Amino acid sequence: MLTVPQTLTAQADAAIHKTEGLRAPVRFLVSGMLAGAYVGVAVVLMVSAAGPFAAAGEPAVKLVSGLVFGVALTLVVFAGAELVTSAMMILAQGTLMRAVRPLPALGALLFTFGANILGSAVFGGLVVASGVLHSNAAAGEMIQDLLAAKATESPAELFVRGILCNILVCLAIWMCNRLTTDGPKLAVIFWALLAFIASGFEHVVANMTTYSIGLFGGYEHATWGLFGGNLLWVGLGNLIGGAVFIGAAYWFVGGSPRWDRQLDQALPRPDDAAVEA
Repeated sequence: MLTVPQTLTAQADAAIHKTEGLRAPVRFLVSGMLAGAYVGVAVVLMVSAAGPFAAAGEPAVKLVSGLVFGVALTLVVFAGAELVTSAMMILAQGTLMRAVRPLPALGALLFTFGANILGSAVFGGLVVASGVLHSNAAAGEMIQDLLAAKATESPAELFVRGILCNILVCLAIWMCNRLTTDGPKLAVIFWALLAFIASGFEHVVANMTTYSIGLFGGYEHATWGLFGGNLLWVGLGNLIGGAVFIGAAYWFVGGSPRWDRQLDQALPRPDDAAVEA
């Protein structure tokens, strides 16, 4: 397992790659779209698996949802894709270590956010066109229930739930990047995402797919205004959770280092996919 300073160096290197990715915007766009779609896969799997439990009034709904949602980050990490919520931590650490400048880091973050929205929207549209949520009525009802619940949450609630969510998501990525073998990486992803989903926290990219399905499917409580408000407050919460509570915190714990090119070149890397997530 890498030490905290070694992991910070790897994160700084990943931040450099993310900012340099803007030089090839089409490839960067496709990578971000894939991440949005991969999280969308988890959303559809979650409502398909847990929807029947919700329809039956079973108390295991959140547990079942959490048990299957880990597929989202598993696909992102092991396939390799640009996810904005983990980028919030990685780019913050790269900026604090002075490996990247603030404006390019912000540009990479906003570009990734837009690419994730586009990928989520395309995936959500395909799901609606496929009719799978009509053939599994309980899944469609769970989407509607999720949208109804989000419509009643205040901006402050969305913001704080976003913070709590991305603490767990970024912890999963941080732990993956400290590990050197795949089995433990799968385990930490599973537990962190189980905690986030079962606790009812808010993930901005997951919500992109939920609202896309709602908008394309004409579901009640799916409006552009609610979608925009959710992206704003959950996105800001995710940013604070990833950049401050995990990114800046571990930079401080690691001794507030600056990026060292020589150490970066000598660093043993577990694999590139997790670092680039």
